[in-house]
Amino acid sequence: MRLDGIHHVTCITADAPGNVDFYTRVLGLRLVKKSVNQDDPTVYHLFYADEAGSAGADITFFEYPGIQRGRAGAGMVHTVSWRVASDAALDFWEQRLAGETDVLARDEEGVSFADPEGLHHHLAVSTVDDAPLTAEHPEVPAELALQGFDGVRAFAADASASRQLLEETLGFSPYTGSDPTGLAPTWEARGPSRGGLYILDTPPADRGMGGAGTVHHVAWSSTLEDHAGWHERVAAAGMRPSPIIDRFWFRSIYFREPSGVLFEIATLGPGFGVDEDMEHLGEALILPPDFEHLRSQVEPMLTPIPDPRPWARTA
Repeated sequence: MRLDGIHHVTCITADAPGNVDFYTRVLGLRLVKKSVNQDDPTVYHLFYADEAGSAGADITFFEYPGIQRGRAGAGMVHTVSWRVASDAALDFWEQRLAGETDVLARDEEGVSFADPEGLHHHLAVSTVDDAPLTAEHPEVPAELALQGFDGVRAFAADASASRQLLEETLGFSPYTGSDPTGLAPTWEARGPSRGGLYILDTPPADRGMGGAGTVHHVAWSSTLEDHAGWHERVAAAGMRPSPIIDRFWFRSIYFREPSGVLFEIATLGPGFGVDEDMEHLGEALILPPDFEHLRSQVEPMLTPIPDPRPWARTA
C-alpha cells in the first residue's frame, strides 16, 4: 500500500467572504464544494481545488466567525506549499500578490506569502512529473496557475519521534531531492500517480494556538480498496485512529502523528461530482444526505458569501 501524496489540507477562517475572495479571485482556485463541517453543521466547510475538484489540490476551510487569529507552534502545520510550472509563473505570482498580502518574499526557492489571516503559503517550481492540477480563471493563464500541492511544513520538537511512524507504518520515504532549507528532516509520500512532501521544522518558542489562519489537519490519499488496511496498520502502530468515517465525498481516518500534527487518511473517491453537476460545483449549499434534514436550521446561520465565479455566469 502506498499513500498517493496529499489529499487535502483543512484550515480555519473567521471570514468566509474574505476567504472566498482570496482563494478564488486572487489565487485562481475553484470553489468546488460549499458545505458544512460534518462534526459541527452550524459551521461552513468550503473546499477549493482545481477545475475537477481533485485530491492533491484541495485546500478547505472551516469558518468560525469572529474567532481570533491563531499562531502555528509545535505540533501544527505552518506552511502549505504549492507547485507552479516555471520561473515565469513565480514572476507572475510575485506581481499578482503584491497588492493582496502584507507578507510577500521571493528567494531562490520560490515565492512565500500569507493569506489575509496570516496562513503561510509557498510556491515552488515543480520538479516532478505529476499531472498539473489547475483551475480556470480569466486572469490566471493556465501555464502560470497553481498546479496542486507540493507539500506541507510543520513544527516538531523532536522529528525523530515521527520517523518510525512515517517510514515504517505510513511508507513515507526520506526525501532525496533538495530540501528548501537544506536542514529540515523531509519525507515524501509517493503513490502511483502523485507525491507530497512532509517537512518538520524546529518550533518557535511561543506556544501554538489554533484559530483563524492556522491549519487544522493534513490528509493523505488512499485508494478505497486500501483504506481499511491503513486503519489496521495505524492501529497496530499504537496511534489510536478514529473509526473509518464516511464523509460522503470520501472516507476518513484521523490520528495524531507523534509530533502532534493531526493526520487524516482520505480516500480517492467517490469525489465531489457524486452529488453535483461538475459544471456547477460550489454554486449551491450542498449537504450530505445524512444532514439534509438540518438545512432549514443551518442555512440561515451561515455567512452569505460572494459569487466565487461571476465571470463564468452566462446571461
